[in-house]
Amino acid sequence: MKTIYIDFTDIGDVEDFYLQLKEKIQLPEHFGNNLDALYDVISGHLELPLHLEFVNMRVDQLEDFEEVLITLEEAEDEVEGFSFSYYLEQYED
Repeated sequence: MKTIYIDFTDIGDVEDFYLQLKEKIQLPEHFGNNLDALYDVISGHLELPLHLEFVNMRVDQLEDFEEVLITLEEAEDEVEGFSFSYYLEQYED
């Protein structure tokens, strides 16, 4: 299974997320940068099986990306061959 990593270290907002996503999975130029387009591309455009993994998310990003996370979790439940996970950035004391 192919794994694609989205590194949230350099992502400040949802537009940054879509830019990195386009770069990593080579989305079509007409991709709409919205949740419906995200779900549609997962369910019909991507070569599956595929695991999408968000790394280095910060706790303060969870609220801004809540709907993206929900959409990807729904896709994981509904699209055979797609899986998703995310990991929060770890701080050392």
